[in-house]
Amino acid sequence: MTPREIAVLVLAAGGVFFALVAAVGLVRLPDLYTRAHSTSKSETLGAVLTLSAVAVSFGTTMSTVKAVLLLVFMFITNPTAAHAITRAAAEQGIEPWTEEDDGQ
Repeated sequence: MTPREIAVLVLAAGGVFFALVAAVGLVRLPDLYTRAHSTSKSETLGAVLTLSAVAVSFGTTMSTVKAVLLLVFMFITNPTAAHAITRAAAEQGIEPWTEEDDGQ
């Protein structure tokens, strides 16, 4: 394997790992706020690593430029969308989960 193939493999594996972490966080965490935090951070990193793998795989082509532009777009929009969703939830009066809510 060439160093480029190894880099693509490592980046893609990291992207898959963080996408899985985001999925687990979405399913396992108790409320909207913790779910939004988990998915926005992990999913953004997973998508960025995967798009980086695509960019490295393509080399120096126009497709690489498009992948880098998508990467920048993901860095800007994912955290902004998560912030907007949680802010809207807070304005609607949705309370965060606490230990008292668990019934213990």
